[in-house]
Amino acid sequence: MKRNKKAQAQRALVLFSGGQDSTTCLGWTKNRYRDVHAIAFSYGQRHSIEIQQARRIAATLDVPIKVVDISFLKDIVVSALTGTGDVSKRHRDNKNLPASFVPDRNALFITLAHAYAQTIKADVLVGGMCQTDYSGYPDCRRPFITSLIKTLNAGSDVHIAMLTPIMHLTKAETFALAAEEGVLDLVLNESHTCYEGDRKKYPWGKGCGTCPACTLRKRGYEQFLKIK
Repeated sequence: MKRNKKAQAQRALVLFSGGQDSTTCLGWTKNRYRDVHAIAFSYGQRHSIEIQQARRIAATLDVPIKVVDISFLKDIVVSALTGTGDVSKRHRDNKNLPASFVPDRNALFITLAHAYAQTIKADVLVGGMCQTDYSGYPDCRRPFITSLIKTLNAGSDVHIAMLTPIMHLTKAETFALAAEEGVLDLVLNESHTCYEGDRKKYPWGKGCGTCPACTLRKRGYEQFLKIK
């Protein structure tokens, strides 16, 4: 890992899933802040491999990680990621969204991270939300993030910033950023984004190779190889 000479003194808290995007953001944050923590959420997702890999990556980067059990979420929402539905279909309750959409997941993640940031005295939250190459989730868009953070800060009388380093990057550009920040090997070998929980090895990482998340990641890696 390389460290930016302008590393700041503030404490940063990264919302961390163990996936490609959040692993890239964790590397980005490590290179800019001297004190970095991570928070992950067990929300009843079908595959615990996400949490396992999040712990492994955090340990590799020497980042303390807090794993929060919010598995009750699966009991009150409909999503192929918390149930048995087909991730390639449309959402049961909103045909404009993919079946993998988890209602209010990011709102809950950011709210809980914001609360934990106050506990550990973190000045900055960092998230891997992206509205360029993404799965069609409306809660990954910048206007939603900005609105929610403004509301949370007002409700707690604090001024915690929310940074989204890959918000406007394509998947290819996210691979390039991972390389620039020194975490590309971690992304390829340890991160997990596959909806099926598979860990087959491919040039672009590990997964089933056919689910929407794997397809997006594969295409991004192929484009990355052309531009690097």
